[in-house]
Amino acid sequence: MTYVPPPFDPELAAALELIKEVVRPGLTLDEIDLVRQGPGIELLAQLDLTVGGFFEVEDRTVPGPEGEPDISLLICRPAAPSDSGPRPVIYHVHGGGMIIGNNRVGVDVPLAWAKELDAVVVSVEYRLAPEDPYPAQIEDAYAGLVWTAEHAAELGADPERIVVAGASAGGGLSAALALLTRDRKGPQLVGQVLMCPMLDDRNDTPSSHQMAGLGVWDRTANETGWTAMLGASRGGPDVSPYAAPARAEDLTGLPPAFLDVGSAETFRDEVVAYASRIWQAGGVAELHVWPGGFHGFDGFAPQAALSQAARTAHLAWLRRLIGG
Repeated sequence: MTYVPPPFDPELAAALELIKEVVRPGLTLDEIDLVRQGPGIELLAQLDLTVGGFFEVEDRTVPGPEGEPDISLLICRPAAPSDSGPRPVIYHVHGGGMIIGNNRVGVDVPLAWAKELDAVVVSVEYRLAPEDPYPAQIEDAYAGLVWTAEHAAELGADPERIVVAGASAGGGLSAALALLTRDRKGPQLVGQVLMCPMLDDRNDTPSSHQMAGLGVWDRTANETGWTAMLGASRGGPDVSPYAAPARAEDLTGLPPAFLDVGSAETFRDEVVAYASRIWQAGGVAELHVWPGGFHGFDGFAPQAALSQAARTAHLAWLRRLIGG
């Protein structure tokens, strides 16, 4: 079957042209180390995490999963005293295909939300594949979430108003966290923000075929990320829903979800299917499919009109959920 890709938004297509020599779609396993050494991670060190002095910033080492190494949490708290008691928490899980990144990747997005909503941001650093395969990623993220809930008082935060959020691999891990906290009866999440989430290791949807070789994260890159984390079990019958949330048979009892994805990206169909299954299970979800959006478009082209619309939608949903 021949798959015809949907067109990119013209403004975003121009942005793709500008970054195509730096960010290419077909990442392979032997290129992981090269990508990790790219300029992007160095640029993260230059981010003003205080956002002009609004936040106090701390790197905190906390216990990891039982018997495993400690983990690092980036904690950003509004510097001014709160006028309305404990603040909500945005617990951020970074993207990077399960194979690259740290707790500063993408944190500018939840920091922008938190400045508007007077919230605390906690961003977790988890072990990366292939050096540390599943379940290292989700167990590290869960350990950081438990610590955050248990130490909310010292952060000036409300343990009953924690939203988990992430983009791409971080979106997939955020969805997995919602499943895991439900099943372990862990911290009670009030919401989950799943931005272009990486949900399904099977990599076999029409959109994954349509976008092969296009955008910034295609079918080849997707296979690389999932194989790095799951090894030979990728795509097989025994993959855990805490690795690939699309595998979950039961989506009842989850916190309200915001999901968004571009129409012109690999993850489109799995995200739409996941939102539909939440509704079918009686849950609450808001889904946006941004026409002509490529994977992570609002991060690569934040000034584009479609990116601005997406960021406005994120904030509006969070404001309805947690106030501010």
